Amino acid sequence: MTTLTSPHDLLAAIPFLIGYHPENSLVLVALKDDTVGMAMRVDMPTDIAPESYDLLASHFVREAAEAALLVAYVDAQTDPEPVLINTSAALLRAGISIKESLIVSDGRYRSMLCHDSECCPPLGSPIPDIDSSRIAAEHVIAGHPMPFANVSGLVQSIAALPSAMEESWQREVQEFWVEGDSENLLDLQRDGATALIDLAGEYTQGRGAEDRELAARVIGRLSDIQVRDFALGSHNDETADAYWQMWRDLLLIAPRGFVAPTASIFAALAYERGEGALAHKALDRALADDERYSLALLLRRVFTAGWPPQSFSAMRAELHPKVVAGIFG
Repeated sequence: MTTLTSPHDLLAAIPFLIGYHPENSLVLVALKDDTVGMAMRVDMPTDIAPESYDLLASHFVREAAEAALLVAYVDAQTDPEPVLINTSAALLRAGISIKESLIVSDGRYRSMLCHDSECCPPLGSPIPDIDSSRIAAEHVIAGHPMPFANVSGLVQSIAALPSAMEESWQREVQEFWVEGDSENLLDLQRDGATALIDLAGEYTQGRGAEDRELAARVIGRLSDIQVRDFALGSHNDETADAYWQMWRDLLLIAPRGFVAPTASIFAALAYERGEGALAHKALDRALADDERYSLALLLRRVFTAGWPPQSFSAMRAELHPKVVAGIFG
Protein backbone atom coordinates (compact mmCIF):
# COMPACT_ATOMS: atom_id res chain seq x y z
CA MET A 1 0.00 0.00 0.00
CA THR A 2 1.21 3.54 -0.67
CA THR A 3 1.60 6.08 2.09
CA LEU A 4 -1.47 7.47 3.83
CA THR A 5 -1.51 11.23 3.40
CA SER A 6 -4.75 12.24 5.14
CA PRO A 7 -7.43 11.06 7.60
CA HIS A 8 -9.54 10.22 4.53
CA ASP A 9 -6.82 7.84 3.34
CA LEU A 10 -6.54 6.24 6.78
CA LEU A 11 -10.29 5.68 7.13
CA ALA A 12 -10.46 4.21 3.63
CA ALA A 13 -7.46 1.96 4.23
CA ILE A 14 -8.48 0.35 7.53
CA PRO A 15 -11.36 -1.79 6.17
CA PHE A 16 -8.96 -3.16 3.55
CA LEU A 17 -6.26 -3.79 6.15
CA ILE A 18 -8.50 -5.82 8.45
CA GLY A 19 -10.97 -7.15 5.87
CA TYR A 20 -14.17 -5.48 7.04
CA HIS A 21 -15.63 -2.22 8.35
CA PRO A 22 -14.96 -2.29 12.11
CA GLU A 23 -17.39 -1.48 14.90
CA ASN A 24 -16.73 -1.07 18.64
CA SER A 25 -13.03 -1.39 17.88
CA LEU A 26 -9.64 0.11 18.52
CA VAL A 27 -7.46 -0.12 15.41
CA LEU A 28 -3.72 0.51 15.45
CA VAL A 29 -1.70 0.82 12.23
CA ALA A 30 2.09 0.60 12.23
CA LEU A 31 4.22 2.87 10.07
CA LYS A 32 7.84 2.36 9.05
CA ASP A 33 9.53 4.79 6.66
CA ASP A 34 6.02 6.27 6.20
CA THR A 35 4.86 2.95 4.76
CA VAL A 36 1.92 1.05 6.23
CA GLY A 37 2.87 -2.14 8.05
CA MET A 38 0.91 -4.22 10.54
CA ALA A 39 -2.70 -3.35 11.37
CA MET A 40 -4.10 -4.54 14.70
CA ARG A 41 -7.76 -4.53 15.73
CA VAL A 42 -9.03 -5.22 19.25
CA ASP A 43 -12.45 -4.90 20.80
CA MET A 44 -12.80 -1.46 22.32
CA PRO A 45 -11.06 -1.81 25.70
CA THR A 46 -12.82 -0.93 28.95
CA ASP A 47 -11.27 -0.77 32.42
CA ILE A 48 -8.03 -2.50 31.50
CA ALA A 49 -4.74 -2.29 33.39
CA PRO A 50 -1.97 0.06 32.18
CA GLU A 51 0.30 -2.91 31.41
CA SER A 52 -2.25 -4.10 28.85
CA TYR A 53 -1.61 -0.94 26.83
CA ASP A 54 2.11 -1.66 27.06
CA LEU A 55 1.41 -5.12 25.65
CA LEU A 56 -0.26 -3.53 22.63
CA ALA A 57 2.75 -1.29 22.19
CA SER A 58 5.12 -4.27 22.41
CA HIS A 59 3.69 -5.64 19.16
CA PHE A 60 4.71 -2.42 17.42
CA VAL A 61 8.20 -2.64 18.93
CA ARG A 62 8.51 -6.18 17.57
CA GLU A 63 7.34 -4.86 14.18
CA ALA A 64 10.13 -2.22 14.34
CA ALA A 65 7.50 0.44 13.76
CA GLU A 66 8.54 4.08 13.89
CA ALA A 67 5.07 5.59 14.21
CA ALA A 68 1.44 4.62 14.67
CA LEU A 69 -2.02 5.64 13.52
CA LEU A 70 -4.90 5.12 15.95
CA VAL A 71 -8.63 4.97 15.22
CA ALA A 72 -11.43 4.29 17.72
CA TYR A 73 -14.77 3.12 16.30
CA VAL A 74 -17.51 3.64 18.89
CA ASP A 75 -21.19 4.37 19.31
CA ALA A 76 -22.51 7.73 20.48
CA GLN A 77 -22.66 6.57 24.14
CA THR A 78 -18.99 5.55 24.39
CA ASP A 79 -16.18 7.95 25.25
CA PRO A 80 -13.00 6.56 23.65
CA GLU A 81 -10.69 9.42 24.63
CA PRO A 82 -9.20 7.71 27.75
CA VAL A 83 -8.41 4.61 25.70
CA LEU A 84 -6.76 6.63 22.94
CA ILE A 85 -4.78 8.67 25.48
CA ASN A 86 -3.57 5.55 27.32
CA THR A 87 -2.70 3.78 24.06
CA SER A 88 -0.80 6.81 22.81
CA ALA A 89 1.10 7.06 26.10
CA ALA A 90 2.13 3.40 25.92
CA LEU A 91 3.35 3.81 22.34
CA LEU A 92 5.29 6.97 23.21
CA ARG A 93 6.95 5.16 26.13
CA ALA A 94 8.05 2.55 23.61
CA GLY A 95 9.59 5.23 21.39
CA ILE A 96 6.83 5.17 18.77
CA SER A 97 5.36 8.50 17.68
CA ILE A 98 1.66 9.09 17.04
CA LYS A 99 0.88 10.41 13.56
CA GLU A 100 -2.90 10.50 13.95
CA SER A 101 -5.57 9.61 16.50
CA LEU A 102 -9.15 9.57 15.25
CA ILE A 103 -12.57 8.93 16.75
CA VAL A 104 -15.23 7.54 14.42
CA SER A 105 -18.82 7.63 15.61
CA ASP A 106 -22.28 8.02 14.08
CA GLY A 107 -21.01 8.51 10.54
CA ARG A 108 -18.48 11.21 11.44
CA TYR A 109 -14.85 11.39 12.51
CA ARG A 110 -12.71 13.85 14.43
CA SER A 111 -9.04 14.06 15.31
CA MET A 112 -7.63 14.03 18.83
CA LEU A 113 -4.47 15.76 17.56
CA CYS A 114 -5.85 18.52 15.34
CA HIS A 115 -7.21 21.58 17.16
CA ASP A 116 -7.72 23.87 14.16
CA SER A 117 -11.49 24.36 14.01
CA GLU A 118 -11.35 25.27 10.31
CA CYS A 119 -9.96 21.93 9.12
CA CYS A 120 -11.04 19.90 12.15
CA PRO A 121 -14.50 21.06 13.29
CA PRO A 122 -15.37 20.11 16.91
CA LEU A 123 -18.38 18.08 15.77
CA GLY A 124 -16.26 16.18 13.30
CA SER A 125 -16.46 15.63 9.55
CA PRO A 126 -18.50 13.14 7.50
CA ILE A 127 -16.76 9.82 6.85
CA PRO A 128 -15.72 9.76 3.17
CA ASP A 129 -17.21 7.28 0.73
CA ILE A 130 -14.75 4.39 0.50
CA ASP A 131 -15.79 3.46 -3.04
CA SER A 132 -14.45 6.72 -4.44
CA SER A 133 -11.19 6.77 -2.50
CA ARG A 134 -7.70 6.47 -3.94
CA ILE A 135 -6.97 3.62 -1.53
CA ALA A 136 -9.95 1.58 -2.78
CA ALA A 137 -8.89 2.11 -6.39
CA GLU A 138 -5.35 0.90 -5.63
CA HIS A 139 -6.64 -2.25 -3.93
CA VAL A 140 -9.11 -3.10 -6.65
CA ILE A 141 -6.46 -2.63 -9.33
CA ALA A 142 -4.17 -4.93 -7.32
CA GLY A 143 -6.88 -7.60 -7.34
CA HIS A 144 -7.98 -7.31 -3.71
CA PRO A 145 -11.71 -7.64 -2.90
CA MET A 146 -13.71 -4.85 -1.31
CA PRO A 147 -13.95 -5.24 2.47
CA PHE A 148 -17.01 -6.81 4.08
CA ALA A 149 -19.65 -4.58 5.65
CA ASN A 150 -18.98 -6.07 9.10
CA VAL A 151 -17.35 -9.00 10.85
CA SER A 152 -20.42 -11.17 10.21
CA GLY A 153 -19.78 -10.89 6.49
CA LEU A 154 -16.19 -11.93 7.03
CA VAL A 155 -17.28 -15.00 9.00
CA GLN A 156 -19.89 -15.93 6.41
CA SER A 157 -17.27 -15.80 3.65
CA ILE A 158 -15.63 -18.96 5.06
CA ALA A 159 -18.74 -20.69 6.42
CA ALA A 160 -19.55 -24.22 5.31
CA LEU A 161 -21.62 -24.63 2.15
CA PRO A 162 -24.74 -26.84 2.28
CA SER A 163 -22.92 -29.42 0.15
CA ALA A 164 -20.47 -29.95 3.03
CA MET A 165 -23.34 -31.45 5.03
CA GLU A 166 -24.43 -34.01 2.44
CA GLU A 167 -24.10 -37.56 3.75
CA SER A 168 -22.82 -38.90 0.43
CA TRP A 169 -20.02 -36.32 0.42
CA GLN A 170 -19.13 -37.05 4.03
CA ARG A 171 -18.84 -40.76 3.21
CA GLU A 172 -16.69 -40.00 0.18
CA VAL A 173 -14.23 -37.94 2.22
CA GLN A 174 -14.26 -40.48 5.07
CA GLU A 175 -12.94 -43.14 2.66
CA PHE A 176 -9.64 -41.26 2.59
CA TRP A 177 -9.22 -40.98 6.37
CA VAL A 178 -5.71 -42.01 7.45
CA GLU A 179 -5.36 -44.22 10.51
CA GLY A 180 -2.19 -43.46 12.42
CA ASP A 181 -1.38 -47.16 12.93
CA SER A 182 -2.07 -48.22 9.36
CA GLU A 183 0.35 -50.85 8.00
CA ASN A 184 0.71 -48.88 4.75
CA LEU A 185 0.90 -45.45 6.42
CA LEU A 186 3.74 -44.18 4.22
CA ASP A 187 1.85 -45.11 1.05
CA LEU A 188 -1.21 -43.24 2.30
CA GLN A 189 0.91 -40.20 3.13
CA ARG A 190 2.44 -40.23 -0.33
CA ASP A 191 -1.00 -40.56 -1.84
CA GLY A 192 -2.17 -37.52 0.12
CA ALA A 193 0.83 -35.41 -0.83
CA THR A 194 0.51 -36.40 -4.49
CA ALA A 195 -3.22 -35.60 -4.47
CA LEU A 196 -2.44 -32.17 -3.06
CA ILE A 197 0.13 -31.51 -5.78
CA ASP A 198 -2.36 -32.61 -8.44
CA LEU A 199 -5.19 -30.46 -7.08
CA ALA A 200 -2.92 -27.43 -6.72
CA GLY A 201 -1.90 -27.96 -10.34
CA GLU A 202 -5.56 -27.74 -11.32
CA TYR A 203 -5.83 -24.40 -9.53
CA THR A 204 -2.65 -22.98 -11.03
CA GLN A 205 -4.18 -23.81 -14.43
CA GLY A 206 -7.34 -21.95 -13.47
CA ARG A 207 -9.65 -24.97 -13.27
CA GLY A 208 -10.39 -25.33 -9.56
CA ALA A 209 -11.81 -28.34 -7.70
CA GLU A 210 -13.74 -29.81 -10.61
CA ASP A 211 -12.48 -33.32 -9.79
CA ARG A 212 -14.72 -34.27 -6.86
CA GLU A 213 -12.77 -37.39 -5.96
CA LEU A 214 -9.46 -35.50 -5.97
CA ALA A 215 -10.87 -32.86 -3.63
CA ALA A 216 -12.22 -35.57 -1.32
CA ARG A 217 -8.84 -37.30 -1.38
CA VAL A 218 -7.01 -34.14 -0.33
CA ILE A 219 -9.46 -33.28 2.48
CA GLY A 220 -9.49 -36.85 3.76
CA ARG A 221 -5.72 -37.37 3.67
CA LEU A 222 -5.20 -34.16 5.65
CA SER A 223 -6.29 -36.20 8.66
CA ASP A 224 -2.65 -37.34 8.72
CA ILE A 225 -0.30 -34.84 10.36
CA GLN A 226 2.51 -35.45 7.90
CA VAL A 227 0.22 -34.76 4.94
CA ARG A 228 -1.09 -31.65 6.69
CA ASP A 229 2.44 -30.37 7.35
CA PHE A 230 3.36 -31.09 3.74
CA ALA A 231 0.34 -29.02 2.68
CA LEU A 232 1.27 -26.19 5.04
CA GLY A 233 4.59 -25.63 3.29
CA SER A 234 3.69 -26.40 -0.31
CA HIS A 235 3.05 -22.92 -1.70
CA ASN A 236 5.55 -20.23 -2.64
CA ASP A 237 5.29 -16.61 -3.77
CA GLU A 238 4.43 -17.61 -7.34
CA THR A 239 1.67 -20.07 -6.40
CA ALA A 240 0.29 -18.33 -3.30
CA ASP A 241 -2.80 -16.92 -5.02
CA ALA A 242 -3.78 -20.29 -6.50
CA TYR A 243 -3.27 -22.05 -3.15
CA TRP A 244 -5.25 -19.30 -1.42
CA GLN A 245 -8.24 -19.99 -3.64
CA MET A 246 -7.81 -23.75 -3.27
CA TRP A 247 -7.75 -23.72 0.54
CA ARG A 248 -10.71 -21.35 0.68
CA ASP A 249 -12.73 -23.64 -1.60
CA LEU A 250 -11.77 -26.74 0.38
CA LEU A 251 -12.66 -25.03 3.66
CA LEU A 252 -16.15 -24.29 2.35
CA ILE A 253 -16.81 -27.94 1.47
CA ALA A 254 -14.89 -29.75 4.23
CA PRO A 255 -17.36 -31.96 6.15
CA ARG A 256 -17.60 -32.09 9.93
CA GLY A 257 -14.60 -33.85 11.43
CA PHE A 258 -12.33 -32.73 8.57
CA VAL A 259 -12.54 -28.95 9.00
CA ALA A 260 -9.70 -28.42 11.50
CA PRO A 261 -6.72 -29.24 9.22
CA THR A 262 -8.07 -27.31 6.24
CA ALA A 263 -9.08 -24.32 8.36
CA SER A 264 -5.69 -24.22 10.07
CA ILE A 265 -3.80 -24.24 6.78
CA PHE A 266 -6.09 -21.54 5.38
CA ALA A 267 -5.55 -19.49 8.56
CA ALA A 268 -1.78 -19.72 8.13
CA LEU A 269 -1.98 -18.53 4.55
CA ALA A 270 -4.36 -15.71 5.52
CA TYR A 271 -1.94 -14.58 8.21
CA GLU A 272 0.95 -14.56 5.75
CA ARG A 273 -1.13 -12.38 3.41
CA GLY A 274 -1.72 -9.86 6.21
CA GLU A 275 -5.39 -10.82 6.73
CA GLY A 276 -5.19 -11.31 10.47
CA ALA A 277 -8.91 -11.03 11.18
CA LEU A 278 -9.72 -13.69 8.60
CA ALA A 279 -6.95 -15.90 9.99
CA HIS A 280 -8.48 -15.76 13.48
CA LYS A 281 -11.96 -16.50 12.15
CA ALA A 282 -10.59 -19.52 10.28
CA LEU A 283 -9.07 -20.74 13.55
CA ASP A 284 -12.49 -20.33 15.16
CA ARG A 285 -13.81 -22.80 12.58
CA ALA A 286 -10.90 -25.17 13.22
CA LEU A 287 -11.40 -25.19 16.98
CA ALA A 288 -15.17 -25.51 16.65
CA ASP A 289 -14.48 -28.71 14.72
CA ASP A 290 -11.80 -29.94 17.18
CA GLU A 291 -11.24 -27.83 20.28
CA ARG A 292 -7.90 -29.54 20.99
CA TYR A 293 -6.46 -29.46 17.47
CA SER A 294 -2.78 -28.78 18.15
CA LEU A 295 -1.91 -26.78 15.03
CA ALA A 296 -4.89 -24.45 15.51
CA LEU A 297 -3.93 -23.86 19.15
CA LEU A 298 -0.32 -23.19 18.15
CA LEU A 299 -1.34 -20.77 15.41
CA ARG A 300 -3.67 -18.95 17.82
CA ARG A 301 -0.71 -18.32 20.13
CA VAL A 302 1.50 -17.22 17.23
CA PHE A 303 -1.09 -14.84 15.80
CA THR A 304 -2.03 -13.38 19.19
CA ALA A 305 1.63 -12.76 20.00
CA GLY A 306 1.91 -10.69 16.83
CA TRP A 307 4.67 -12.81 15.33
CA PRO A 308 5.66 -11.15 12.02
CA PRO A 309 4.16 -12.97 9.00
CA GLN A 310 7.58 -12.95 7.34
CA SER A 311 9.05 -14.94 10.23
CA PHE A 312 6.25 -17.46 10.01
CA SER A 313 6.77 -17.81 6.25
CA ALA A 314 10.50 -18.36 6.76
CA MET A 315 9.91 -21.05 9.37
CA ARG A 316 7.40 -22.82 7.15
CA ALA A 317 9.78 -22.77 4.20
CA GLU A 318 12.62 -24.10 6.34
CA LEU A 319 10.59 -27.05 7.65
CA HIS A 320 9.06 -28.08 4.32
CA PRO A 321 12.10 -29.94 2.88
CA LYS A 322 12.24 -32.07 6.03
CA VAL A 323 8.57 -33.00 5.66
CA VAL A 324 9.07 -33.81 1.97
CA ALA A 325 12.02 -36.07 2.86
CA GLY A 326 9.94 -37.84 5.49
CA ILE A 327 7.21 -38.68 2.99
CA PHE A 328 9.10 -39.24 -0.25
CA GLY A 329 12.58 -40.10 1.02
